[in-house]
Amino acid sequence: MPKLFGTDGLRARAGEFPLEEKPVFILGQALAELLQEKELPPRVVIGRDTRESGRWLEECFYAGFVGAGGEAVSAGIITTPGVSYLTRTYSFSAGIVISASHNPYNDNGIKIFSSQGTKIQENWEEELEKVILKRAHSAGDIQKLAVKTDEDLKEDYLEFLRHFFPLKARKNLKLVVDCANGASSEIAPELFRSLGFEVIPLNIQPDGKNINSKCGSLHPEALAKKVPEEKANLGMAYDGDADRVIWVDEHGNILNGDHTLYVQALHLKEKNSLKKNIVVATIMSNMGLEKILAENGIELIRTKVGDKYVLDEMLKQCLNLGGEQSGHTIFLDHSVAGDGLLTSLKMLEVILERGEGLSQLVKDFKKFPQILLNVRVKEKVPFEEIPGYNKVATEIKDRLKSEGRLEVRYSGTEPLARIMIEGKDKLLIKDLAKKLAETIKKYFD
Repeated sequence: MPKLFGTDGLRARAGEFPLEEKPVFILGQALAELLQEKELPPRVVIGRDTRESGRWLEECFYAGFVGAGGEAVSAGIITTPGVSYLTRTYSFSAGIVISASHNPYNDNGIKIFSSQGTKIQENWEEELEKVILKRAHSAGDIQKLAVKTDEDLKEDYLEFLRHFFPLKARKNLKLVVDCANGASSEIAPELFRSLGFEVIPLNIQPDGKNINSKCGSLHPEALAKKVPEEKANLGMAYDGDADRVIWVDEHGNILNGDHTLYVQALHLKEKNSLKKNIVVATIMSNMGLEKILAENGIELIRTKVGDKYVLDEMLKQCLNLGGEQSGHTIFLDHSVAGDGLLTSLKMLEVILERGEGLSQLVKDFKKFPQILLNVRVKEKVPFEEIPGYNKVATEIKDRLKSEGRLEVRYSGTEPLARIMIEGKDKLLIKDLAKKLAETIKKYFD
């Protein structure tokens, strides 16, 4: 049976299966039926990002869910963590996010949260998938309904965020905020201005097609120029659904989620608030992070790539800080979702409390050289079945030994093989990554 759900829900090009009108309508029906089967009230909250396909996907899901006896309300354009917060706060049985996160505008996706604001279990995904595949080609037209929207929900989420920031006397910090023409375009500038910061917003004019286009967390180059030009204290770049954030320090240096974990881990440990003195990250986090944390008496535990795996490990071990190099950071004392806006407030709190710029806070963190290469693939066959792969991978590991790492995986959301190599010699790891990429590419040519 085809696997429709990946590591981050349904994800495909909008208008292609399973993100066509009929399968999305059926998904709405199937979820309403599943909730009733599980003896949960069929009530959901829906949010979306700014892609042009978001509205009709929402209408199709809404019609299917309400038509099957469910009750649904939309929060409109809102961040993914915003939907997670609303789901668990207002006792919805599920939360629906229509977003493809950092992907281009012509992709879209549907994430489903449980009543706790976490991603639904895989057995739920399997049940929903069975219904979609069974009914997808059945006859019948979709009767779309007017979507019920409650704009107050967005304001409730903003109030939740404001309460996390200490409202005491502070310096007048200037922030440059890149919203990626996505879900944070309206709420991020409003949030920071309401807390007294001077805000220079970038990419806040979504047109349905410009989300993540040469901007945001995947393309922070313009932000890196703007921050020193404006003599700003900090630059923040979100992705399309604002569940991640990366940084530009006051000198224009681009910093990522590993820097976030480093700053926050030391800050929490100093306050005796870092549970078990352990941080959770993924296999993609730099060896430099592991080294500097160990020097400060903090252990780093690694998981597979994906914030769901980070969260699972945090819950399993009762930990309160984890995240990904890509910019997802989870503060489990406050939220079960990676939240770019909440993370921004947490970083600003440290900057203000320490009276230092971000460049000073991370000055002792030395990254190991790291090479990341993507290879487009036609199918996700086991790497061991690719001729020559095992030989090249073994050779790379022998060359790196204990002073480097090789990680190869398939993307959970795109048809890509991702190669990551770390080591002390940048030229060496570049050559090694290229050799492995060519081996994989040759198989699919």
